[in-house]
Amino acid sequence: METPQTNLPPGFRFHPTDAELILHYLRKKIASIPLPVSIIAEVDIYKLDPWDLPAKALFGEKEWYFFSPRDRKYPNGARPNRAAASGYWKATGTDKTIVASLPIGGGRAKENIIGVKKALVFYKGKPPKGIKTNWIMHEYRLVDNNKPIKLKDSSMR
Repeated sequence: METPQTNLPPGFRFHPTDAELILHYLRKKIASIPLPVSIIAEVDIYKLDPWDLPAKALFGEKEWYFFSPRDRKYPNGARPNRAAASGYWKATGTDKTIVASLPIGGGRAKENIIGVKKALVFYKGKPPKGIKTNWIMHEYRLVDNNKPIKLKDSSMR
């Protein structure tokens, strides 16, 4: 696969922290604010198998970044649809909160939960008899700081 040119100078690498992904990319993407660099492709990852994703990435050899819509499994429900082309993504472990120090004025800052990171593993086939693969995805999502976060929400698994 030939890697398209990015706006990064030679020697620089795209290796953001979880907080940087949330603050400088995901938040801005959702708010339609221009990103610092166009390095994350928009791909509906649930329409593809994970082994087809590297060809859709703008860069990367073993790690790729995508913006992707997250559909609901049921029209009026909160549960996400994780079905993919020939299998499904299954949540594993617990959600990890992403915290950043945000300015509150007067030269002070406050630690805030800005997002959540969820690990998912790809299973080939249909649930519950899918075959586990070595493909792992980390899903990032924003949190609404005006309402409490539920980390042990069983409807999300």
